[in-house]
Amino acid sequence: MKRQQDMSLLDLHDALLFDLDGTLMHGSQPIPHAAEAVETARKAGRAVVFATNNASRTPQQAADHLAVVGIEAQAEEFVTSPQVASRLLADRLDPGAKVLVVGGPSLAAQIQEVGLAPVDVDSEDVVAVVQGWTPDLGWKQLAEGAYAIRHGALWMATNVDATLPTERGLAPGNGSMVAALRHATGVEPAVAGKPEPGMFEVAAREHSARRPLIIGDRLDTDIEGAVRAGMDSLLVLTGVDDTEAALRAEPVRRPTYILPDLAEIAAPFPLPVVDGDRSRCGAVSATWTEGDIVVNGEPDDPRVLRAALALLRVHSAESAWTGQLRDERVAVASSAAR
Repeated sequence: MKRQQDMSLLDLHDALLFDLDGTLMHGSQPIPHAAEAVETARKAGRAVVFATNNASRTPQQAADHLAVVGIEAQAEEFVTSPQVASRLLADRLDPGAKVLVVGGPSLAAQIQEVGLAPVDVDSEDVVAVVQGWTPDLGWKQLAEGAYAIRHGALWMATNVDATLPTERGLAPGNGSMVAALRHATGVEPAVAGKPEPGMFEVAAREHSARRPLIIGDRLDTDIEGAVRAGMDSLLVLTGVDDTEAALRAEPVRRPTYILPDLAEIAAPFPLPVVDGDRSRCGAVSATWTEGDIVVNGEPDDPRVLRAALALLRVHSAESAWTGQLRDERVAVASSAAR
């Protein structure tokens, strides 16, 4: 009897929500297999959404930038942290209220689009501050933000990403600039973007997605946001975080799946089956042994990692894992040698 072929990630989900920086590109440099994966998802009829914390571009500018790395996109396919921040502020403030923008022109445009009045200098009638990353953010803008926050203005950060992946490496992100104002004022901002779940919830609702997959390279934004939204997540190892960090993450930052990149997005994707202390995924397996995970297969095999993650969801559901990942074959070889 012929064995039924495993479904792919595209078969298992009806929408793919892609992060940008570190997942599809590094600055202006494309990440291998990313463009092909997006195109494959489209051809399979899956909704494609680009969910980004980057506050330096409007959706159309972000779509134009994706074209540089070979990915076709439409402005309406984007959900950005400036969009979410602007909507949240519009819900809380009166129409026409003055909002001090600590960020670039695209963030100011989003504020204006929702019926608020963006300004760049503090005054007594400034009722809110919105802060987003821009490459030319300087002391003067930060100082205006500090003045407004100190006199009681509501402070909304588009995101708190500590770093931003670029073609040259990790650069300071919006979170690093937010930290400067937090340190100067002693105030904690409200946050619109990832890891808050709102961005993913809005994207899923707008695309009628019941089984979305969140794809990103960061545990503290993409994956945590997915977990908090109750959605499946895929960590790709093309950006900030690696396998070791993922396996040892707090449960709120633990991905559903791990892959080295997006090359196998349409390939057969066996799911783990857990039976007590043992988890099998295709031809490989992992066993929970006194807090350690003993694997039968290459430790960096994505199927082994899926089996290990499945065990962690059962045996370390409330806390970060502190055991060791051990290769069963090494143990057997060492025993035979003795």
